[in-house]
Order: sequence, then C-alpha cells, then structure tokens
Amino acid sequence: MCLGIPAKVVQIEESKIGKVDYLGTKIKTNLTLLEDVQVGDWVIVHAGFAISKLNEEEAKETFSLLKEIVDKQEAE
Repeated sequence: MCLGIPAKVVQIEESKIGKVDYLGTKIKTNLTLLEDVQVGDWVIVHAGFAISKLNEEEAKETFSLLKEIVDKQEAE
C-alpha cells in the first residue's frame, strides 16, 4: 500500500521538472503527467512523479487525518 502525502509545488523548470515541499523537505519531482501545474499548487507524488492535483483545503484535510492516525497510534 502506498500513502500519498500532499506536497506543494515550489519550483518548475521549462522541462516540467520541479521541486515540491513535503513539510519542509524539498524534493525533485517530474510534473509531466499533469496539465497546467503552477508554483503554489498542491500535488500527490508517487515514485518521483506528480500524479494528481488537489486544492489547499483537501491538502489540509489530508494532513489533519494523518495527524489523527498518528495520535491514535501513539495513544495505544
């Protein structure tokens, strides 16, 4: 099972290779699979490729759900 964590696009080169920010960690990402990606967009990355876009509200909701899972596991 893979877990998609939202990442914010922080840089795009002409080759559609860019960098995304995973909670402070910036990684190189291939953006060619998505149309009209812009700096500031939120994406899900798998195996180095951005595979889907989401809005900021969806990203925040995902982070909230992930925090809830971690908190529950720590409480057990």
